[in-house]
Amino acid sequence: MQQPEPQPGTFFFPGPTEVRQDVLKAMLRQPIPHRGAEFHEIFSRIQAGMRDVFQTQRPVYVLTSSGTGGMEAAIRCAPRGRILALVNGAFGERFVKLAHECGREVDQIGFALGDVPDADEVGTRLEAGSYSALTMIHNESSTGALADVRAIARVARQSGVLTIVDSVSGVGGARLEFDAWEVDCVVSASQKALALPTGLAFAVVSENYLRAIEKVEGRGMYFDLLAFDSHGRNHETPATPAVSLIFALDRQVQAIVSEGIEARWARHEAMRVTMEQWVGRTRDALDIDVSILAKEGARSPTVTAVSLPSGMVSTDLVREVAERGYTIGTGYGALRSATFRVGHMGDHTVAGLESCLAAVAGGLRALRN
Repeated sequence: MQQPEPQPGTFFFPGPTEVRQDVLKAMLRQPIPHRGAEFHEIFSRIQAGMRDVFQTQRPVYVLTSSGTGGMEAAIRCAPRGRILALVNGAFGERFVKLAHECGREVDQIGFALGDVPDADEVGTRLEAGSYSALTMIHNESSTGALADVRAIARVARQSGVLTIVDSVSGVGGARLEFDAWEVDCVVSASQKALALPTGLAFAVVSENYLRAIEKVEGRGMYFDLLAFDSHGRNHETPATPAVSLIFALDRQVQAIVSEGIEARWARHEAMRVTMEQWVGRTRDALDIDVSILAKEGARSPTVTAVSLPSGMVSTDLVREVAERGYTIGTGYGALRSATFRVGHMGDHTVAGLESCLAAVAGGLRALRN
């Protein structure tokens, strides 16, 4: 099918992101039985496309939940034993909280906000302890930092530890190659770089992880990934899915396949570069102390967190930008007031991002004066 023409967007929130009208309209039909032949056909088509998105030959599980549900499923089904959590932002902290709430013993390694986990440091910690799994964030959307999943997975394998990755704001926009990088579990969600409505989570697990699930008691029912695997062989989900969202997913997966995942990654990378260039130009042109929070070489292609000068707060800037017709985000968690975030993901383009950034520059100019 032909890739839909880019539409002018004004919603550059760091998730949920803007959804095309044709994707929204796909939901405006009557539901169908989720055990019937038509659903099986749709689900099979979705599988083919999503495997390309995740760069895997493994099945892609479709959960009716938020991305946090996918994270909880990964924790509940992980092999028993101590978990090492890599924390470099608010969503790394969420993994820690989830693990505690699921009754797991957790240690954590903290990294500075805007930084990413160091593979050598992680390897040393794994050698010194006894862990069954580690958790990490691929794309920490609270700081705009992109971690080296491949390097972390490599050191984890060397220690016999399974790697669980949150790529909620990464998959579909930031390069991720599940099979080639030999990751054990990746979870994502619909409302970020996949440019879909909220309400679906996705998970892919390795054969090693799947074998480990079989030995885990207390997995629960709704988030039992082993059940998703067995039902998926029949092109179904274990429980009733959000069928209307499945229609939207089917429509968007076809568009992503048409664009090509490599082209999609390249478009997001071009938006990352655009953000970097804009921050530099704006700092010079307005004589204002703005900077990208994430360190150079580890910056996200889907969301950028920009540090504001002392005395300027993000809520004021978000309001000024809204008056100019665009929606951006404040900072997240501890960074709420000191940073603002631009979500340049999904079906956004460089041209659309540049229009948004012109509005942001206008807002900064107004606040400076």
